[in-house]
Amino acid sequence: MKKIIFFLLTCSVTCLNAQQTPPKSPCLTNPIYRQFDFWIGEWEAFAPDGKKGGDSKIELILDSCVILENWTSAGSYNYSGKSFNTFNTATGKWQQTWIDNAGGITYYSEGGFNDGKMILDTKNEKQPDGTYKILRMTFSKLSSDKVRQFGESSNDNGVTWKTDFDLEYRRKK
Repeated sequence: MKKIIFFLLTCSVTCLNAQQTPPKSPCLTNPIYRQFDFWIGEWEAFAPDGKKGGDSKIELILDSCVILENWTSAGSYNYSGKSFNTFNTATGKWQQTWIDNAGGITYYSEGGFNDGKMILDTKNEKQPDGTYKILRMTFSKLSSDKVRQFGESSNDNGVTWKTDFDLEYRRKK
C-alpha cells in the first residue's frame, strides 16, 4: 500500500511540474514568424481620395504565432471583420483567413514575404456568380507609421489584374 501511495504522490508531483512549464513557442524563436510584425498596431485606413475607410487593430495572439486583425469600416456602413494570419511551416507559406459580419470567408493560402512586402493570394476559386477569381493583397511598409494594403483580383488566372481597393494605414497616435 505504501508503494502505491508513493507512486501516486510521485506521479502527481511530476504531472504538476509538467503543467507548470509550458513548451516554448517556436513562433518566438523563428524569425520567419516576425516578417509581418510591421502591420501590428492600431491604425486608421484611408483611400487614395483621402476618405477614411475604417479602423484596424492588429495584435499578436497565441504565443505570438498568430497576427489577429480587427477591422471596422468607417461611416454608417456597419461592416466589420477579423483576419487570422500565420506562417504555415507545413506548406512554407503565409496564410490569412478573413471572416466578416456579412457571412464572408476568404482564405489566402498562397502567401509569402518578398522584397519587404507581404503578398497573400487565394487560389483560383469559384465565386457566388459562377466565375473564377484569384484575390491578392499586398502589404507594404511605407514607414514605421504607414502601411499600404493593396487589393486586386484576376478572373483570367493571373494574366491581368483589376484593383479592388487601395488603403493607406496610418498609425494612431
